[in-house]
Amino acid sequence: MPVLRIFRLIFILIAVMAGPARADDAALRTMLNGLANADGFAAIEKIVGDIAATGDPKAERALGALSSGDLYVRKADKTVLIGKSKTGGYVLSDPLTGDVAGEAKRSEVEKIKVNNTLRRVVREALGGLTLASVDPRARLNAAETIFKSGDPHAIPTLDAAIARETDPAVKERLMEARASATLKAQAPVAETTAALETIAGRGDREALSLLKSYEAGAQGELKDAAGAAIAKIEQTLALWAAGQNVWYGISLGSVLLLAAVGLAITFGVMGVINMAHGEMVMIGAYTTFVVQDLIRQYSPDLFDWSLPIALPLAFLVSAGVGLIIERGIIRFLYGRPLETLLATWGVSLVLQQTVRSLFGPTNREVGNPSWMSGAFQLGELTITWNRLWIVVFALIVFALLLYVLNRTALGLQMRAVTQNRRMASSMGIRTPWIDAMTFALGSGIAGIAGVALSQIDNVSPDLGQGYIIDSFMVVVFGGVGNLWGTLVGAFTLGVLNKFLEPYAGAVLGKIAVLILIILFIQKRPRGLFALKGRAVEA
Repeated sequence: MPVLRIFRLIFILIAVMAGPARADDAALRTMLNGLANADGFAAIEKIVGDIAATGDPKAERALGALSSGDLYVRKADKTVLIGKSKTGGYVLSDPLTGDVAGEAKRSEVEKIKVNNTLRRVVREALGGLTLASVDPRARLNAAETIFKSGDPHAIPTLDAAIARETDPAVKERLMEARASATLKAQAPVAETTAALETIAGRGDREALSLLKSYEAGAQGELKDAAGAAIAKIEQTLALWAAGQNVWYGISLGSVLLLAAVGLAITFGVMGVINMAHGEMVMIGAYTTFVVQDLIRQYSPDLFDWSLPIALPLAFLVSAGVGLIIERGIIRFLYGRPLETLLATWGVSLVLQQTVRSLFGPTNREVGNPSWMSGAFQLGELTITWNRLWIVVFALIVFALLLYVLNRTALGLQMRAVTQNRRMASSMGIRTPWIDAMTFALGSGIAGIAGVALSQIDNVSPDLGQGYIIDSFMVVVFGGVGNLWGTLVGAFTLGVLNKFLEPYAGAVLGKIAVLILIILFIQKRPRGLFALKGRAVEA
């Protein structure tokens, strides 16, 4: 390393440890304009070191432009500016503020030339400058960048930043960045071993990749230490992978809960095998599509409110269709489950064809509002906002249904009819009206399930067919007519599916779940949570 460069790094180190001596704009601008008269790369390096020593984050834009070759000298007044190429010349901007500073022809400016050595110096200066930023996020990003690059020349700057850092999270990242740089610095064995342990403690995939790359070229004791660190990270990642599968299972379980909870009410209270339940889900999804289409055409500013608007409409439309089906067909078939199965299957075909005629056979686009878009990291878990909101929504729907069933007159009558239909009728409960309201309620819940499913699945005439079988499995496994059984059954089957899929595949995984449910039902024919009552136990 050249002597001049060593002294410059020492100077920057002392300046950063003492705290950034923030230069005012005039002093910083004078330093930048000094580049106009710099004679050779060595002079430019010295000016870059002086600028970095100020610790002023306003210099980042100028140094970044210098590194990318976008810094120019305006010949008329020897002012240094950032230039972006355009036809016949450049658009100029202030290197500190970014404000537009006019335009210039190619003959009116002179480019400040850089070479690879100077680019490396600028990169080091930018790293030290960002690490001295008052913004913790900027320091954190700088530490992550150095961790990925593993530049050993950044060690002095990192040591200074670690010494003055007060934020524990940023300090931890700075130490990890220093450990990464140490692996490429040919440090003593003890220091390198400590660096390996620090990186192993990070426990993510970037750390694993870095350690595997180092292990490939290591020898002896250090190779063994790297192997132990890799094993530690792989064990940590295996635990995170199990956690990710649990989250995927909970996410799938919330979808199954939404699709099955309405069926649990219908099947449990009325004993109707409703094969058209999936089409109620489909109707809710298409209601969402219609609402979003109208909003896009007439009031795009309301798009983020499209789902709250669609929810009550989907409930009313699906409940209305369900009420028509119950009053028009099902009420004549009570006590004949096989005939209700065949009739509702025919209704499902009619509804599918009706939707195909109205909207076409192809998938329809239903967009995600901004608050349901994107994802975030929780350790090594990736959680998408739309799935998280669906889990929350499913639990809210479940809680509302519990309230309706346990705290309202309709719920009391529904439970009475479930336990003993004849006794409920003799007590003055209008069982046909309860049947109609129950079927409409179950269909309406399926409709709002369709609103949620439209955010994660294709909206097509076949949407409901993908959930009807799973919904019946959830209801039978949990206990017919029992909401708590439906909740436990949905999340249990969701998690079980996600743990079986990596080993058996999606199709074989579902078959395995079906076989397990059949075996379970042989032992507990009424499911996990069986309803109690004279009629039920008869």
